Amino acid sequence: MEIPYVSVIILFCLGIYTIITKKNLLKIVIGFTIVESSLILLLILVSYKPGGTAPILDKQYEVVVDPIPQALALTTIVIGTSVTAVMLALVIKIHKKYGTLNIDEVRKLRG
Repeated sequence: MEIPYVSVIILFCLGIYTIITKKNLLKIVIGFTIVESSLILLLILVSYKPGGTAPILDKQYEVVVDPIPQALALTTIVIGTSVTAVMLALVIKIHKKYGTLNIDEVRKLRG
């Protein structure tokens, strides 16, 4: 297995670990962002070809790069930024209402 794919697995596992084990809502949002970044890195690694060029209709290029995963990575970045903004807005609302970002304390205060 190549080193870039190992780094994707490590980032993904680190993000999932952060989401599962942390009690602070802000840290959970950061965990989601780490998972998203690992998936974007995976899309970029899948589409990479050594010596590849842009898919221009010309006969002199033998190795071309598939543009679909790159377009999906850009779409993932835009959607991920929007989802992160919504999650952070919810975290701000929870902090204003309950005065804490700890999940256990919010559950106790919910009543």
